[in-house]
Amino acid sequence: MKNFRNYEDVHLTFRKGLVIFLGENAQGKTNLLESIFVLAMTRSHRTSQEQELIGWNQESAYIKGELQKKHANLPLEILLTKKGRKTKVNHIEQKKLSSYIGQMNVILFAPEDLSLVKGSPQLRRRFLDMEIGQINPIYLYDLVQYQKILKQRNHYLKQLAEKKQTDELYLDILTEQLVEFGSKIFIARKHFVERLQHWANQLHSQISQGKEQLQLEYVASIPLVDQMDLGAIQQQFTEILAKNREKERFRQMTTVGPHRDDLFFLINGKNVQTFGSQGQQRTTALSVRLAEIDLIYEETGEYPILLLDDVMSELDDSRQLHLLKTIEGKVQTFLTTTTLEHLKHKMTLEPEIYYVQQGFIKGEKTE
Repeated sequence: MKNFRNYEDVHLTFRKGLVIFLGENAQGKTNLLESIFVLAMTRSHRTSQEQELIGWNQESAYIKGELQKKHANLPLEILLTKKGRKTKVNHIEQKKLSSYIGQMNVILFAPEDLSLVKGSPQLRRRFLDMEIGQINPIYLYDLVQYQKILKQRNHYLKQLAEKKQTDELYLDILTEQLVEFGSKIFIARKHFVERLQHWANQLHSQISQGKEQLQLEYVASIPLVDQMDLGAIQQQFTEILAKNREKERFRQMTTVGPHRDDLFFLINGKNVQTFGSQGQQRTTALSVRLAEIDLIYEETGEYPILLLDDVMSELDDSRQLHLLKTIEGKVQTFLTTTTLEHLKHKMTLEPEIYYVQQGFIKGEKTE
């Protein structure tokens, strides 16, 4: 890393298993995790302002990593400037986001992820988009197109309502495009949630010692037909938009589509968002995040990298044990913590420990 957050120039080489960044709060532990996340996803999980990632009084930030895959090593690079970002895979610049994302799969679990269950629908849609995008580059393309058309359509609805435009034909064209990309997003999300539930329910059942069954329910803003046929969903979406046209003109916005979807979590048939205890909500969030490990492995043939940002202190002993048992010897894991007390007796493998203090890392291996 060069000039990333509070790090000027850092070279680190990690071992395969558990890597711990240990230090007091506000020393730069999360910045290290964030750099790995940015290298994988091209953007931060903490801010939408890329300038915040660039070191104080610097013009750019640079992250380079070498990923050890099954068949070969893969160098990845990202340069962040005040004008934008440049990404490279194997030293070749990538113009499309969908060509870069998915090369390195990461799963991040931070205290704010507990709000995945009880937070807003927008958080859950973002979760779906980021996770599906990692394993399905076409989904990212469809999503970008959908969001662009949605913005144009909403703007045109406003112009029609204000009598600045009268051409209904252009609205028809935008609607047709919205249906084309939106229907693909519906199908990809539904398919992903069904597969995620398979793994999440198994994990949740183990953590709750067989007392609870976890169900994930994708709540689309249109009724999805069972056979998930693209043509049938496009027809359904088109009919609902036609029925809602007057309402949309009055409200000056598109009232149905993937931008209005949600994801429900049910334990033994009851909605966890509404009726679940805090413990159940945390177990659900943990089960869903850990379920992604197996789902990504099934999809890509490689395990993702797991980033755990100060979550151990948020979980009780049994959940901590389960988390460590799930990842041990299987997934390269980066964990930030202020103390090792709650971990010492739970780990069977020796972790690699880096001590972080005011942006300096002790115990690092220099290339």
